Amino acid sequence: MREMFAEDRERLKELGVGAMDKSARSQARQARRVRERLANSAALTVLLIAAGITVAALAVIILYVLIHGAPSISPRFIFTWPHGVNAEGGIWPTIVSTIYVTALAMLIATPIAVLAAVYLAEYARQGRIVTIIRFAADSLASVPSIVMGLFGLAFFVDAFHLPMSMLAAALALALLMLPIIMRATEEAIRAVPRYIRWGSYGLGATKWQTVSKVVLPWAMPRIITGLVLAMGRAIGETAVVFYTMGMAINMPLTPLDSGRSMAVHLYMLAVDGINLKAAYGTALMLMIIILVLNSLAHLIQRRYRKVR
Repeated sequence: MREMFAEDRERLKELGVGAMDKSARSQARQARRVRERLANSAALTVLLIAAGITVAALAVIILYVLIHGAPSISPRFIFTWPHGVNAEGGIWPTIVSTIYVTALAMLIATPIAVLAAVYLAEYARQGRIVTIIRFAADSLASVPSIVMGLFGLAFFVDAFHLPMSMLAAALALALLMLPIIMRATEEAIRAVPRYIRWGSYGLGATKWQTVSKVVLPWAMPRIITGLVLAMGRAIGETAVVFYTMGMAINMPLTPLDSGRSMAVHLYMLAVDGINLKAAYGTALMLMIIILVLNSLAHLIQRRYRKVR
């Protein structure tokens, strides 16, 4: 009997210990869940604060330029020429020059950058040469604009005897845009799922047919994003255009004509204090042009997504 009672006591102790272990494990799981929820809430709060700061900074800049520049905006300001010592009048030649040189730089940089990205992503063997090419592209993207402007002046204007013109400025801007477009295009191509390529190969398509007809259209929305980023940098560049295109108030007709971009015009008006009212109006028009171009790029992205 004593042995039976002893065995029963031992079983009761084991059951009690097991219940305590289960209760401790349950409490540990609950504490871990609470810590995870607190960590998630803290991370979400930090992300919301960062996003709010970004949006607030953009809103402040836009409102500041809008408040100071809106009174200057009028058909006369947009479609007439600047004149007089205080640069009175409009900014029409600067608008044309800005769009002209940016479009010309895009025509030069985009085919080279896209083809280079296709080679790196689809054809090149990953090794030392590809690493060197990517390092060179990243280094080119980090070159200061003033250095690129001086290089454009020394190389395109002095060495090749090009006049200070749209062509010289477009070539210098293309060097700045090239790494941005190339890296964005390469990442967009690498993001295309492998099964898309396998399906094309399964239907008997060649490598080039797969790349040109399947991969590039699929990656086009991200490629357009890279083009917009490069275009925005080209429109806002001052030093490169100043040293290679000049600052003459001309209406450019051919690529060898000179001109003055909106960024250079804004710089001259603001730094010299000639006409701050026109400077704010030029800044607002520059923002409007960038917004219109971004909206067009967004519409093209939506079109490609629907087709895909």
